[in-house]
Amino acid sequence: MRNSRMIAECLRRHAWWRLNRADARDDGRNARSAVALLDAAAYAADLPDDAAVITRLAAAGCFSGDEFRLNEVAERIVRFWHYEEVMGGPADLLTAIAETVQPPKIPAQRDGGRSLRR
Repeated sequence: MRNSRMIAECLRRHAWWRLNRADARDDGRNARSAVALLDAAAYAADLPDDAAVITRLAAAGCFSGDEFRLNEVAERIVRFWHYEEVMGGPADLLTAIAETVQPPKIPAQRDGGRSLRR
């Protein structure tokens, strides 16, 4: 499965979660958030896998098998996307997700315990 499709599937799952939470007392916030997430999912699905944001997410290790995994900070961003305030479009959401990830750290080369200072 393409990475862009995995991102889209993740966003769709969160949209359905929002739709399932919708009720008359939420003033449309859950529905608004769900629509924004579905819009972002459609946008993500159409991106090529060599798009900068997808490359950054892949380099950070966000794809595991056939699944795109959000870290805790990114999941919070997605869960509350357009819930309280309508700010930004689909590209902004993907950029916000990418800004929460760090590429995996490469272990420092072992020097046999010798000091690096001379």
